[in-house]
Amino acid sequence: MTEGAVSRPVRVLLADDQPLLRTGFRMVLGAEDDLDVVGEAGDGVEAVELSRRLLPDVVLMDIRMPRLDGVAATRAIVSARLPVRVLVLTTFAQDDHVVGALRAGASGFLTKDVPAEDLVAAIRTVAAGGAVMSPRVLRRLLDRFAQVLPDPAAAPARALEPLTDREREVLTHMARGLSNAEIARVLSVSETTVKTHVGHVLTKLRLRDRVQAVVLAYETGLVRPGG
Repeated sequence: MTEGAVSRPVRVLLADDQPLLRTGFRMVLGAEDDLDVVGEAGDGVEAVELSRRLLPDVVLMDIRMPRLDGVAATRAIVSARLPVRVLVLTTFAQDDHVVGALRAGASGFLTKDVPAEDLVAAIRTVAAGGAVMSPRVLRRLLDRFAQVLPDPAAAPARALEPLTDREREVLTHMARGLSNAEIARVLSVSETTVKTHVGHVLTKLRLRDRVQAVVLAYETGLVRPGG
């Protein structure tokens, strides 16, 4: 950023069918100078409409809402190719919609009991192009995948065939939670090289971000829980 330049606040749309929760979120986010709540939606249809009209940077999306649930609303926003990223919230980590929301294009998944500082940090991360997932949700995903993963002795999943051996290795480390800097140290390459590999992985597999890459790595059996 050049000297004297001022970055604009992250514009956030709140989508939740409970007015009291929206008020709580607005109070938390309103205390941050770099976050600006630009609108509120009480159901999924309204969330999609306001996303189209207001073009917020991040939609804080409840998973269970009337008229259109958070999964369908996320899919509609992503399919419309809006410059909007979605951070999904749920009351229960075991919500069966977790995978559906990630596949729909959500950039993160948190439980509603997340500490205020973690919620604020997650919004900033998602707005910057990153992805987030609460440990409780990730643990639930791994438990789920452990029951349905393919036989590790079977041939590699066709979904991963576009990747080179090094790209598959990078994806493995991504799925184990390593950052680009950590992957670079493990592979003894530069962080820029790792960033390039990550970009190739996402492009070749047509994935939106690292969260979807991690989900795919476990779904295909490339990485196994505890492995």
